[in-house]
Amino acid sequence: MSSICPFAGATTGGGVCPVKSDKSNTGVCPAKSDKSISGVCPVTGKDHGSKLKESGDHGEEKGTDPRVVPAKCPFGYDSNTFKLGPLSCIVCQALLHESSKCKPCAHKFCKACISRFKDCPLCGADIEGIEPDAELQALVDRFIDGHARIKRSHAAGDVEAADGKNKVIYEDVSMERGAFLVQQAMRAFRARNIESAKSRLTMCADDIREELKSSEDNLDLCSQLGAVLGMLGDCCRTLGDVPAAITYYEESAEFLSKPPAKDLELVHTLSVSLNKIGDLRYYDGDLQSARSYYARSLDVRRNAVKEHSAVASQVIDLATSLAKVADVDRNLGNESTAVEGFRKQFDALRS
Repeated sequence: MSSICPFAGATTGGGVCPVKSDKSNTGVCPAKSDKSISGVCPVTGKDHGSKLKESGDHGEEKGTDPRVVPAKCPFGYDSNTFKLGPLSCIVCQALLHESSKCKPCAHKFCKACISRFKDCPLCGADIEGIEPDAELQALVDRFIDGHARIKRSHAAGDVEAADGKNKVIYEDVSMERGAFLVQQAMRAFRARNIESAKSRLTMCADDIREELKSSEDNLDLCSQLGAVLGMLGDCCRTLGDVPAAITYYEESAEFLSKPPAKDLELVHTLSVSLNKIGDLRYYDGDLQSARSYYARSLDVRRNAVKEHSAVASQVIDLATSLAKVADVDRNLGNESTAVEGFRKQFDALRS
């Protein structure tokens, strides 16, 4: 799974990407926040600031709509800062998934995480059994469902509802939620809790799909969804579900093909998704199909090198694709074509 956050460089949303702020990760994401968010926690309902103010063009402070409730959790569960707490698993350091309790010490972990241990990672006591903690998991699920899933369901002019009461309009921070879910997924994936990672990424993909229903031409959302779908493909491939992995990779390539190929990271992610489909087809013995996907990836990388011939990473990507296509040609018995492909790869690397 790529360590690059799919929410990098998006033109909407705010906050610092969790990949950048997470010390255990090496990814980068230049999302920046131009205002401080505070207020009512969507989970606890506690008021941590009665007003949200923003600076005007000339440094003047303007009061915002009092019906708008910003989303900032007092426990630190957001994309700017993340804390391990009572809803986290100490093993994977992500929010609990399929919460399970050790017997007899009663310490709680993700089911997939604790199943690998014979002794409790916290106290060292022998684990005599594991039982699900449905109550804690329900709390975690409610927390995730409430965290940053805040949409503007009513126009700013709709002051009163049908029953005459004022409606609260929550701030749209879907960008925060997406970054938060990807952070959780990456933590879980690194700790080999693949089901947890898949669950969080599925929620993230569903959120972006929902956003795309009202803004189909939003290229940022298309690139974000394409990257998240590629991560879901990685999860399925790790779990051994090859058909599902191919489906996710194909859909990822479809969405990543929509934005113009100017962003080198996007181009790389697209070509990698195509190569991963080719790899799975190759290992399944379908060489013709594998070559087809490798060739598509090669075309993407050739076009990128034309635009960025001085970027070494693009040339290396091109050489890798040339080698993949040549290798399949060799297995298909096209020796002369394979030799020519390997020669082109060598020339690319030498340049």
